[in-house]
Amino acid sequence: MATGNITTISVFGSNDPAAGSEAYAIARAAGRTLAELGYTVANGGYGGTMEASAHGAKEAGGDTVGVTCEIWKTAANRYIDRTIQTASHHERLETLVELGGGGYVVLPGATGTLLELATVWELACKKLARPRPIVCVGEFWQPLVKMMS
Repeated sequence: MATGNITTISVFGSNDPAAGSEAYAIARAAGRTLAELGYTVANGGYGGTMEASAHGAKEAGGDTVGVTCEIWKTAANRYIDRTIQTASHHERLETLVELGGGGYVVLPGATGTLLELATVWELACKKLARPRPIVCVGEFWQPLVKMMS
């Protein structure tokens, strides 16, 4: 597996939160903070927390990368500077994992976010990638982390 660029953080989260919601605000603040620290923000490129984290990064003058998938026929959100379009969901996940050379921020989400978290966690546990921080934001993932630790 490629090591990715250590100045890029992949942000995982839900497509559901709308602008104005608490989840959107948290994701926007995360993106802003990452950009202020000098990181490029990579994410799935669509709406919800993906849009919010990119929005926050752009507010702080940062760069963004959106990894989309041609099967969904949806354009990246307006805060994405560079789009990487993949052919499959698996390739999209693999690309996001590889891009996150500086680590991963995991926001609350559903099964897609769970898959992203499980993938990077398993790579870390099996030492299949160099060590990178995995930050789960808020209390949402605590029961899972506690159960699996």
